[in-house]
Amino acid sequence: MSTNTPTGERTFMGQPRGLATLFLTEMWERFSYYGMRAILVLYLIAPPDGAAPPGAGLGLTVAVAAAIYGSYSSLIYLLPLAGGWVADRLTGPRRAVLMGGIVIAAGHFMMAVPVQLLFWVGLVVVAAGTGLLKPSISAIVGDLYTPHDTRRDSGFSLFYMGINLGAFIAPLIVGWLAESVSWHIAFLAAGIGMLIGICQYVIGGKGLGEAGKAVPKPATRREKVNAGRLLGIVIIGVAAVLIIDVLLFGFSVDFITIALSITVISVAIAYFYRLFRNPDLTPVDRERVKAFAYLFLAAVVFWAIYDQSGSTLTEFAQEYTNTTFGNFQMPVAWLQSINPIFIIIFAPIFAGIWSYLGNRAPSTPAKFGIAIFGVGLSFLIMIPPAMAAETAQESAVWWLVGVYLVQTWSELLLSPNGLSATTKLAPAGLLSQMLALWFLATAVGDSIGGQVVRLVEIVGYSWYFAILGLGTILIGVLFTFFIKKIRALMEGVDN
Repeated sequence: MSTNTPTGERTFMGQPRGLATLFLTEMWERFSYYGMRAILVLYLIAPPDGAAPPGAGLGLTVAVAAAIYGSYSSLIYLLPLAGGWVADRLTGPRRAVLMGGIVIAAGHFMMAVPVQLLFWVGLVVVAAGTGLLKPSISAIVGDLYTPHDTRRDSGFSLFYMGINLGAFIAPLIVGWLAESVSWHIAFLAAGIGMLIGICQYVIGGKGLGEAGKAVPKPATRREKVNAGRLLGIVIIGVAAVLIIDVLLFGFSVDFITIALSITVISVAIAYFYRLFRNPDLTPVDRERVKAFAYLFLAAVVFWAIYDQSGSTLTEFAQEYTNTTFGNFQMPVAWLQSINPIFIIIFAPIFAGIWSYLGNRAPSTPAKFGIAIFGVGLSFLIMIPPAMAAETAQESAVWWLVGVYLVQTWSELLLSPNGLSATTKLAPAGLLSQMLALWFLATAVGDSIGGQVVRLVEIVGYSWYFAILGLGTILIGVLFTFFIKKIRALMEGVDN
C-alpha cells in the first residue's frame, strides 16, 4: 500500500484536507477549556468579598483549590471513557464531536451566571461535553489516514499544534477579561469560543469525507439496556456521596475531591481488567494492549507533574513571582500561554525531525522514557525560586519560563506520540474507547497530582519540588529498562 499522498488529493500542509477542519475545531475547544482553566484556581482562591474588578471569588485555601483543580482536570479526562463508548457504539465519532461541543458551550454559559450553584454545575457540564468530544475528534484524525501512511505521526503533531494555538490565545483574552472586567464575563468568553468552533466544524464537515461517520461497533439492544442501568448506578452513587458529604461534613468540597480521586484510579484498574478479559481480543491484540498499559503508566507519572502548571505553579506565580515589566503588571493567567507558544514553535520542528529521521527516529517507548526524565527535571529547576519564596522573596518570571520550556520538549515527546500509538495499538472496533483510555491516564495523573499538592503545606515548596522532581527522574530511569520489552509487544506496529 502506498504511503505517499494520493495523486490529486487536496491537502493541508501536506496532510489530508480534513485535518484543517479538525485542527480549527480542536483549537476553539481548547480555547474554551484553557481559557477557563487559566483562571480557575485564581477564582477559587480570590477573596469572597472582592468589590473591584474582577469581583468576588470563592475564598478557598490554596490546598483545597489545588485539589479541586486536579479533580476537575481528572474528570475532564475520565468522562471520555463514557464518551468513547457513545461514539463507538451509538453515534459515531462525527456526531459525538458536534454534541460534545454544544454541551461544552452550555456549561460555560452556566458559569457566566454569577450564582455559585451554577458555577459548580457548569464545571460538570463542561466536563461531560469534553468527554464526548475529546476521544472522538482524535479518532476522526486517525481515520483520515491508512494504517501505514507515514504522514500519521506528523499529522498528529500538527493537530497537536492546533490544540496549543487555542491554549495560547485563551489565557491572553480570558485572563485579561478576568482581571480587568469580571470572572463571569471571562467564563462567557470561553463559551463563545466553543460556539465558534461548533460553527466551523459544521461548515467544514464536507472536507472530512466519510471519516468518523460510521458507528464502528453498534451496540445491541441488551448492551444499551445494560448501559442505561450502569448510568443509573452512577447517578445513585454520586447522590450517595453527596448525601454522605452533607451529613458528615456539611458539604466539604475536599471530601468530594478525595472520593473522585479514588474513583478515577478504581475506574482505570477496572477498565484494564475488563479489557484484558475481552473474549474478542486476538493474541496480537492482547500483546498490543499490554504495550499500551506500559505507556499508560508512564503517561500517569508524566501528567501528575506536568498538569500542576495550572495549580501549584500558578499559585506560586501569584504569591512569589515578580510579573512586573516596567509599569506593566502582567496578569498571572498569561503565564499559561507560555507552554502553548513553545508548542507552536517546536511542534513543527519535532514533526519535521520525525519525518526526516523516519525509521531512525527513537521508538515510542524511548520517547516516553525521555519525557518522564524531562518533566522531573523541570521541577528541579523550581528549587532555587522555591528556596527564595521560603524567605518571602519574589523570583524572576524566567524561572517559570525555563520550567515550561523543558516541559514543552517533554510533552512533544510523549503526548502526540501517545495519541498516534494509541490509534495504532487499538483493537478493531475499539478505537474511540482506547483513545478515551489514553485520556484516562491524564485523569489518573491529575487526580494523584491534585492530592499530592497537599505536601506543600507540610514540607514547603523547595522540598516539594525536590522530592517530586527526583522521584520522577528515578521512575524515568527505571522505565528505560522496559523499552525493549515494550517494543517486542508492539511488534507489527510502527514504533
